[in-house]
Amino acid sequence: MERLEKQSPTARLSDAQKAEIAEVDSTYKARMAEREVFLKDQIAKAQFAGNMEEIAQLEQELARDLRRLGEDCEAKKEKVRQQRK
Repeated sequence: MERLEKQSPTARLSDAQKAEIAEVDSTYKARMAEREVFLKDQIAKAQFAGNMEEIAQLEQELARDLRRLGEDCEAKKEKVRQQRK
């Protein structure tokens, strides 16, 4: 463990950085939930109408949007981690 710590030391985050990361995480979780609720409603409507093609498109859109939002969230958190204390 000590050798690993010497090779790549663990970054110490300030309280402000921790708070900012928590805020970014909270914001993106809310965005993801909002998008998921919206698209799942659209999927339910398409299922009721029996439109299988639209269902597949909406499910792909949901997966793509959630992946993109997750990547954006991680990028912003990494940017905060890289800031100087």
